[in-house]
Amino acid sequence: MAEAHQAVAFQFTITPEGIDLQLSYQALNQIYLSGVRSWKKRFSRLRNSVIKGVYPASPSSWLFVVIAILATMYMRSDPSMGLIKMIQQHLPLSLHVSLSTQGQTMLSALVFSTLLWLSLILALRFCLKLLLSYHQWMFEQHGRVSNTTKVWVTLLRLLSSRKPLLYSYQTSLPHLPVPPIKDTVSRYLKSARPLLTDPEFKRMTELADRFESNLGNRLQRYLKLKALWATNYVSDWWEEYIYLRGRGPIMVNSNYYGMDFLYVTPTPIQAARAGNTITALLLYRRKVNREELKPVRLRTVIPLCAAQCERMFNTTRTPGVETDVLQHWQDSEFVAVYHKGRFFRLWVYTAGRLLSPREIEHQIQRILDDLSPPQPGEEKLGALTAGERVPWFHTREQHFSSGINKRSLDSIERAAFFVTLDDEEQGMSGEDPAGNLDRYAKSLLHGKCYDRWFDKSFSIVIYKNGKSGLNAEHSWADAPTVAHLWEYTLATDAFQLGYTEDGHCKGDVDRSLPSPQRLAWDIPSEACSSLAVAQALADDVDCHVFPFREFGKGRIKKLRVSPDAFIQIGLQLAYFRDRGGFCLTYEASMTRLFREGRTETVRSCSNESCAFVRALEIKYKLKRHQNLYRLAMTGDGIDRHLFCLYVVSKYLGVESPFLKEVLSEPWRLSTSQTPVQQMELFDLKNHPDFISLGGGFGPVADDGYGVSYIIVGEDMINFHVSSKHSCGETVSTPSDAFIRV
Repeated sequence: MAEAHQAVAFQFTITPEGIDLQLSYQALNQIYLSGVRSWKKRFSRLRNSVIKGVYPASPSSWLFVVIAILATMYMRSDPSMGLIKMIQQHLPLSLHVSLSTQGQTMLSALVFSTLLWLSLILALRFCLKLLLSYHQWMFEQHGRVSNTTKVWVTLLRLLSSRKPLLYSYQTSLPHLPVPPIKDTVSRYLKSARPLLTDPEFKRMTELADRFESNLGNRLQRYLKLKALWATNYVSDWWEEYIYLRGRGPIMVNSNYYGMDFLYVTPTPIQAARAGNTITALLLYRRKVNREELKPVRLRTVIPLCAAQCERMFNTTRTPGVETDVLQHWQDSEFVAVYHKGRFFRLWVYTAGRLLSPREIEHQIQRILDDLSPPQPGEEKLGALTAGERVPWFHTREQHFSSGINKRSLDSIERAAFFVTLDDEEQGMSGEDPAGNLDRYAKSLLHGKCYDRWFDKSFSIVIYKNGKSGLNAEHSWADAPTVAHLWEYTLATDAFQLGYTEDGHCKGDVDRSLPSPQRLAWDIPSEACSSLAVAQALADDVDCHVFPFREFGKGRIKKLRVSPDAFIQIGLQLAYFRDRGGFCLTYEASMTRLFREGRTETVRSCSNESCAFVRALEIKYKLKRHQNLYRLAMTGDGIDRHLFCLYVVSKYLGVESPFLKEVLSEPWRLSTSQTPVQQMELFDLKNHPDFISLGGGFGPVADDGYGVSYIIVGEDMINFHVSSKHSCGETVSTPSDAFIRV
């Protein structure tokens, strides 16, 4: 790391005797070590590109093929059936002159062996892709595995026997298929039936029939053309039109949060918790860069797409007039820190090495001990990222496009991630545990509206009492990817890095480390005008977090039903008792079985779920929800297909009353499960108190609920419920209706 803000590599002055050159050897050494680190990373990327490029084979298999071909030729046999001689005849004339006949034969054999090796790799990759395109296993009853699936699992294990890198499976994952338009329309009408009266359903059926027989087929042809050309026919449009083109605030409306352990705070020392948390995050980044993370696999066999990991760090969202842009940098050697209205740049590498947790704690403590006041306009600068996007763009163009403001803004946006050292205490402990959890959730969701940088891919919050949390921007990745990062961070912090007996980080401190750098600003008073909009939005949000301990997935599984389906039906029942009816319900399902897959919607409110709520029947009715979830995961969902058809219609300049009505329907009950993906990191048997609270998000509709839940262990389910105070019909705290459920 070259401390360019503290020292320069050289200085010179012009004197009567000539030029007096003054070299700073310490700074030059830092520059050299930083360069060495960069070249090591480049070499690592190159090596990984080769390894994953030949997967499921290995680079060393080339040598095996060459030896086998040469050994066969030594036995006076031609394994190429004349191809080696043909290659030899087509060698350049210069090689015929410079090489002997035996040398030409050897070279031709090497060329043939290499081509054969590459052909075998392509064949193996094609077979792996075919195997990963099989999804029938998902629709089989638990405990009743067909012979076809057993053979499929065996073949998949054989082809995946080599230890894969993080991105090894990417080129072998199948592309997301475009469902037949007839099937999508049919499934939509079935999902809409319980929410419409007979006349309304008849009208919608007529609209759907006209769409399917006329405009729909035309739009479908364009969509199939895109599916042939693009890696994923949904993801790029979904990212742009659903996230980046949204002109409203991303705080509350798009960003989501993750919480710390429920019962445990590993250390009450704020600087120490920040030291371990930052270290754990950077260790995770190192694993991502080196592709040392194991690919996430369902049932330990079926890999999921890892593309979302690519923009996890060193990424920020920048505002525009019509659309925002995601900017990603290959590397960053510092993090941005906010404390009591001041912004700092904290270098986390020195002499080419990562600072120890104790050194980062030492640097954080320097920031906490810094009593300098904020500069004019600095304290509430973060509110620009919390408000409307267009005003933020114009302010950025006017006041942050050059000079000192641009340099300081670059330090935030190019940082690995953003850290807030909050001056409040949060957590469940205290006289009002339930109320404290609700305030904790609101703090992570929006804070003071200006003490987070909502445009960063994610921001870490470290509270005064050592509690921590996370706020993540949504456009670059979905919650399971961030949850995987956060699980690793919590587990590494508590179980791997640990703390001394007095609560400090472990390790030694280099006292010569330069202090964190205060970022300088020249901000006019009119530059930050977004706070009022953001504050009104934050004040309107009502959050409630409650751990449900009566039973968990262990008891639910004894009923031989899916825990997720059980919870979804429970939410339907709770909404019915609360509002006296049913509503369009969104449940997020992942499509990462496909390359660059993101999410699909499970329309949880169905004829079967409504019948159950009315009749209080259970087992048969839950099977329908499981089937809907499986269809969504395997590319046969409803909403992403209709969304893409709508985008095509806009490009063609044609109107579809059917699509327009479908896409304008409000999701009054939006739900999502936060998966626990790395249970092996948490020893709940010996450390039962280290239970994660999961995370949550704001309501999608102004008159609806946002419900997130995480199934922890066998005996607990944590719920995060959000709504808006401005709607008189919703309330996030549990009413009698919810309690009776």
